[in-house]
Amino acid sequence: MQPEFKKKSIRSFVIRGGRMTEGQKNAFDKWWPHYGVSLFDGPINPAELFGRNAPLVLEIGFGMGDSLVDMAIADPDSDFIGIEVHPPGVGRLINRAGTEGVPNLRCYMADANDVLSDCIPDGSLDRLQLFFPDPWHKKKHNKRRIVQPEFVEKIRAKLKIGGHFHMATDWEAYAEHMMEVMTAAPGYENIAGGSEFAPQPSYRPTTKFERRGENLGHGVWDIIFSRSL
Repeated sequence: MQPEFKKKSIRSFVIRGGRMTEGQKNAFDKWWPHYGVSLFDGPINPAELFGRNAPLVLEIGFGMGDSLVDMAIADPDSDFIGIEVHPPGVGRLINRAGTEGVPNLRCYMADANDVLSDCIPDGSLDRLQLFFPDPWHKKKHNKRRIVQPEFVEKIRAKLKIGGHFHMATDWEAYAEHMMEVMTAAPGYENIAGGSEFAPQPSYRPTTKFERRGENLGHGVWDIIFSRSL
């Protein structure tokens, strides 16, 4: 199964190599019909998708998916949607979700900008999560960073008033870039105040990747803004 893309634009990601395990491959046959959502199905109705009205959390770029599954299990009163372009990660997420019987989780294998534009209703999200996106640290590649003024304005439209846009990165220069963009963006307020970074909320699990970075002396920065207008 290939990721779904609708139009050409500057991408904030590259399709990485990597083979899927047999379990990940089999997961698409067994679990994708339940957990997968297609870009081409158009706008979702969250209440119909999950069979209930509940707070809705969307995560962009969930990687191998373990932290998103952990969050869905830890917060059964909320519903979660993940977006990822890499098939092994999607396969792992739906395999684990199906095996462990996680009811409050769905996912797209598509470009997040396409999903936001075509599938997520305005004012529907209680929280949008963007954890450890590619920092594109070379100056000539900075334009590929997903956190840009146009993107955060798109996010604002999808959030409920009072909904949170939560970012996390282990690249200090990208954290500063995120803070600069968000501070200048209209209709947002920093929940930590001013230009302060937020403490790690209890709902965000610490990943193996993050722990490995901390052991090497890397910092981690959380940035959380709420929609005010």
